[in-house]
Amino acid sequence: MFHHITVLKEEATEGLNIKQDGIYVDCTLGGGGHSSVIASKLGPGGRLIALDQDDWALDNAREKLAPYGDRITLVKTNFRDLEQVLKELDVPMKDGVPQVDGILYDLGVSSPQFDEGERGFSYNHDAPLDMRMDQDASLTAKEIVNEWPEEEIARILYRYGEEKFSRRIARVIVEKRKQSTIETTGELVELIKEGIPAAARRTGGHPAKRSFQALRIAVNDELGAFEEALHQAVRCLAPGGRVSVITFHSLEDRICKQIFSSYLEKCTCPPDFPLCVCGGKGAMRLVNRKPLIPTETELAENSRARSAKLRVAEKL
Repeated sequence: MFHHITVLKEEATEGLNIKQDGIYVDCTLGGGGHSSVIASKLGPGGRLIALDQDDWALDNAREKLAPYGDRITLVKTNFRDLEQVLKELDVPMKDGVPQVDGILYDLGVSSPQFDEGERGFSYNHDAPLDMRMDQDASLTAKEIVNEWPEEEIARILYRYGEEKFSRRIARVIVEKRKQSTIETTGELVELIKEGIPAAARRTGGHPAKRSFQALRIAVNDELGAFEEALHQAVRCLAPGGRVSVITFHSLEDRICKQIFSSYLEKCTCPPDFPLCVCGGKGAMRLVNRKPLIPTETELAENSRARSAKLRVAEKL
C-alpha cells in the first residue's frame, strides 16, 4: 500500500495557475497527490506528464489517476531527463525547445520509501543498505560505505548531511569494513552512533538522520539532478508558464533560490537614471518574494512537512 501525505498540495498546484487546456509536468509523481489535483483542473484539451524513477510509485499512480487517464502520460525516468522526455512526447516546440505551461517539483523521499524498511532509506528499520530511488540503478549505499575512500565518505556526510562529525564517522566506518562488510542499515546506525560523542547524541534528533540523508543524496545524485532539471524547466516553460518547487532541506532550497535569482531581471543602470537603458531583462519573475511554508494545521497532520518550503517563479 503506497500511503503518502502530500505536502503543500493546494499551495503548490495553485502556484501553477492551471489553465484547462494547458500542458503541465509533475517531475516528482511520488504518491500522486499533486498530479491528481493538477489533472482534476484540466479539461479534455489539457495534458499532464508525470515523471518518476520508482516503479512502485508509477504502479500506484496508474490506479490512483485512472479517472484522468485520457489526459495523463506516466514516464519512468529521472527528472534530469525532462527536456529530452518532452521532445519525445511531441509537446509544442519553439526554436527547438519544448514549451509547457507549468512544472512542479516536490523534492525529498516519499513516505512509503521511508516506511518500507527493505528499501534501506530509514534508520528506524534494519534492512540491506540500498537507498536507490530507481531499483535499476547500479550505485547503492552499500557500495559507498564499503568501497569509497574515507575522505570521500567524510566529504559527502559533511556536504550533503551537514554532519559536523563526518570525519569521525567516516573513520569508524572504514575501520569496521576492514574486519567485515557492512551489510545493513542497522549496522551503519551503530557505527554512526560510535562516531558521534555521547553528549552530541543526546540532542538534535536521531544521530543517524544527517548521515542517512547524505548517503541517500549521494546514491541518487539528487542535487546534481535537481540543478540540471531546474535549468531545463526554465528553458521549457512557455511565456507565462510557472514552476513550483517544494524543498525539504537547506541544500535544495539554496540551489532553487540561486537558480531562480540567476534568471531574474538585473538592471545595472545608475539609480538616478529615470529609465532602464542597460537592457538587463530577466527571463523569470518571482510569484512570491518569500517561500511559502506549511500551515500549523498541515504540520499537525504531517510532521514531515515541517522543513518544507515552496518557491514559485513565472516565465516572462
